[in-house]
Amino acid sequence: MPHQAHASVRPIARALALAWCSVGLAQAAIFTCVDAQGRRITSDRPIAACMDREQRELSPSGSVRRVIPPEPTAEERAALEAKRKADAERDARLNEEKRRERALLSRYPNEAAHQRERVKALESVDAVEAAIHKRIEELVKLRAGLDEEMAFYAKDPAKAPPLVQRKLKDNKSLLDAQQAALKQQTAERQRVSERFDAELVQLRTLWAQAATPSAR
Repeated sequence: MPHQAHASVRPIARALALAWCSVGLAQAAIFTCVDAQGRRITSDRPIAACMDREQRELSPSGSVRRVIPPEPTAEERAALEAKRKADAERDARLNEEKRRERALLSRYPNEAAHQRERVKALESVDAVEAAIHKRIEELVKLRAGLDEEMAFYAKDPAKAPPLVQRKLKDNKSLLDAQQAALKQQTAERQRVSERFDAELVQLRTLWAQAATPSAR
């Protein structure tokens, strides 16, 4: 009885083995190409000698499963990497622009809000300019007093007391510094105005887009 059972298992085992073999054959691949010397090469794996040219993967029946393109050259890889980097930088720039646009719309929902912010920014410049003008007036008055003292030494200014000479020098340095600061504030006023002008142009486009049904 045990012998009969053992004998009955053999056909089943053979059938399973044949089934697995057929599956393996169905999944097997054939790689073929023509190398640099014009030789046709066939292998059961990708062919190293044809990495620089097109290869074909065939099924056991001979049909083309896929065409494998050649490996890129060093120059091509460098170009692909440069393109990938440029694309990534472009995407990052576009995302940053969108983020700034959202922030701009959130800060200035309408033109009145933007105008209020412009007035506030220019008022800050006005306040600084007013302080500079006040300081210049003070220095000019001090200079007038020093000039009166120096009038006694008009024929020979070198004989003026060292303290008076030093005060004159300091006064001039301070006046020069205040005049430079005044020029900086003039440039700041222009910068602020140009910034708000540019923002307003952009915001008017964004407000119009937000107002259309497709943008909501």
